[in-house]
Amino acid sequence: MPLYLGLSQWSHAGWPGNLLSRGLKSTEHLADYAKVFNTVEGNTSFYGVPDTHSLQRWEAMTGPDFRFTFKFPSAVSHQGRLADNIDPALAFIEQLTPLHHKLGQLMLQLPAACGPEQLDGLAQLLDALPNEFEIGVEVRHPAFFAKGEAERRLNRLLLEQSANRIIMDSRPVFAVPATTPALADAQQKKPKVPVHIISTGKTPVVRFIGNPSLAANTPFWQPWLPRLQGWLNEGKSVYLFVHTADNMQAPLLAATIAEALNAPLPAFPGQKPEAQGSLF
Repeated sequence: MPLYLGLSQWSHAGWPGNLLSRGLKSTEHLADYAKVFNTVEGNTSFYGVPDTHSLQRWEAMTGPDFRFTFKFPSAVSHQGRLADNIDPALAFIEQLTPLHHKLGQLMLQLPAACGPEQLDGLAQLLDALPNEFEIGVEVRHPAFFAKGEAERRLNRLLLEQSANRIIMDSRPVFAVPATTPALADAQQKKPKVPVHIISTGKTPVVRFIGNPSLAANTPFWQPWLPRLQGWLNEGKSVYLFVHTADNMQAPLLAATIAEALNAPLPAFPGQKPEAQGSLF
């Protein structure tokens, strides 16, 4: 079964000449990104639903095996009760129709304020979603990491719904002092939650939030290798999303992990030597 390895974005101002070719418009970056990675976190959908023209353009820029993992809009995950947000969730999935054949995960990222009192609503929402799509749920409320009844109820619900409990590993970001603006920003925005490793669905999801110093990440990602390989050996598809504090080094960190998994990435388009024109 495939390993889906990707980043949290397909465009970054620091990537041309490295992951991406120089001289491209930002709207052209996805095509280069998809030559290397086979999935991406679609974070833009959290802030606004993509229009049909954009979805069609993204479909044309990616190969048949590429998988998008869009986040549900904040109107679904962060506003009001989950049980009341079924209609906007279904409308969002309908809007994604041009990419239905390339949807890897639909990610429901819940805020830290969303606790055990919302579990019944989460059950109603998950039950209403179409069965043909893989769903990932990321929780941040402390009760869901306390190994008590609330966490047991959550895990049972996700197992019953075959939904994936998204695993966040932000330890590398918090393992060092915030000595740079990028680290300070990451420590302010990223959740500092325990790493609870459990596969509740068919396609486990790991979000690895790395340190900008590549070497500092090694003791954190190396222990993931047997776990990821074990899931693959069980016949599960695995989604691994690699971040760094400012994402500048994320492509190189992902390439290092891929090499260790014996799944080396293709050459980065921005690192290929430019073709020289003929003199005659």
